[in-house]
Amino acid sequence: MSGDIDWQKSSFSGADDNQNCVELADIDGQIMMRESDAPDTIVGTSRETLRAFLLGVKAGEFDHFTN
Repeated sequence: MSGDIDWQKSSFSGADDNQNCVELADIDGQIMMRESDAPDTIVGTSRETLRAFLLGVKAGEFDHFTN
């Protein structure tokens, strides 16, 4: 599945292809996510759910996972 998908990674990941990061793709309105170091594991979600998650991240709701 992941071979023909146009994956996008954050510009914060840098240009080095050896850096691991989360990549996103839009497939028929469904947002697909994967980690570059585990490209065969793909998770799908809706735009609305991803938006809610990102707003939560920006608001600090998940900061306790990084401490």
